Amino acid sequence: MAEPVKETPTETSTILVVDDNTQNAELMQAYLESLDVEVRIAVDGVDAMEQIKVSPPDIILLDIMMPRMSGFEVCRRVKNDPATRDIPVVIVTALNELADIERGVDCGADDFLSKPINKLELITRVKSLLRVRHLKSELERTLSYLEEIEGGNDIE
Repeated sequence: MAEPVKETPTETSTILVVDDNTQNAELMQAYLESLDVEVRIAVDGVDAMEQIKVSPPDIILLDIMMPRMSGFEVCRRVKNDPATRDIPVVIVTALNELADIERGVDCGADDFLSKPINKLELITRVKSLLRVRHLKSELERTLSYLEEIEGGNDIE
């Protein structure tokens, strides 16, 4: 009987920070340095979509008010694409109107962080979402392995 393939935990998680304000993006990047993650930065929604298409991240930290494409539109596109819909999207915004939060929920956001960013809150949410993301990947690998075993036991 074949043993399940064990992946080595050398693969670093990737976080995509999307913010048109360089200082905000660099601050989040600095806050995330304590985690064993690769942080990539996109300067707007169009840049984010290009980066996601080339190399999907494990989490997206997404500003709302940006030129060329809003964070709401990025979130909607990510969540409507079967290839990327499982990527957790955290909306990071100074907007605090209930309508903006409802709009974020409607476009599929998984969580929200308010600006100014609190380092502990950012780290805690990212760690939690990464844990869930990795557990889901582990579950999918296990289910795939079980399907493979069951498929090999078919009686002809």
